[in-house]
Amino acid sequence: MNFNLKEKIAFITGSTSGIGFSTARILLDQGMQVYINGRSEETVNEAIKKLNDSVSDANVFGIVADFRSSSAAKNCIDQLPEIDILINNVGIYKSQSFFETSIDSWIEQFQVNLMSGVQLSQHYLNGMLKRNWGRILFISSECAYLVPQDMISYSSTKAAMHATSRGLSQLTKETGVTVNTVVPGSTLSEGAQRFLADKAQVEDKDLQMIERNFFKTERPSSLLQRFASTDEVGNTIAYICSPLASATNGSVIKVDGGSSGGIF
Repeated sequence: MNFNLKEKIAFITGSTSGIGFSTARILLDQGMQVYINGRSEETVNEAIKKLNDSVSDANVFGIVADFRSSSAAKNCIDQLPEIDILINNVGIYKSQSFFETSIDSWIEQFQVNLMSGVQLSQHYLNGMLKRNWGRILFISSECAYLVPQDMISYSSTKAAMHATSRGLSQLTKETGVTVNTVVPGSTLSEGAQRFLADKAQVEDKDLQMIERNFFKTERPSSLLQRFASTDEVGNTIAYICSPLASATNGSVIKVDGGSSGGIF
């Protein structure tokens, strides 16, 4: 499907693997110029090589930035002053008891997961409004709704992201710019694959059983009852980036397999 995105410029934070990487590949396949991001030059260069191998004539570039530092966003902006599409995908989390999660960990997760997107949006949204076209996407999580007991800090950053995204969308009234939130559910990223493999080894069970048990005990509300692929999420993100989604603004788009429930 042609999303009419050829030659537009996108910046995807946290995109050397997982959902961000798949989204980059899909957008490159649409003829876009895509800037990916990772914390080290090694991971960025490795991801660029993989993208060049999988997409012919890929117009892909890398920006090394660690968003745990508040100066990272400025460094990105200095290297890339104007873009058409910003995908705030970078995220970190800790699976930890509420009582054991330090305040420093809370602050670090808010800096990476939320404030990086705030800082980048403050700059790029102005240019989009002046050009009367642009897309800003915040990649949230089903945890914003489910709030697992061991991920309260992470879930809080994602819930705050929803409010930020909705607020920014109201600045785009009567323009060609949109701001939306995409909510993935349990997705088979490299991290999830490692989690399943490790658990299968520890429990001496096959991967299929481990996955079934995960959804039975941890995600019983999921209607999909399996991990989504990163491409399934990436395809939805790519569509929301496109001119075809011009009437979608200030919205929350769920790709969570129905796990978060509700009718609103």
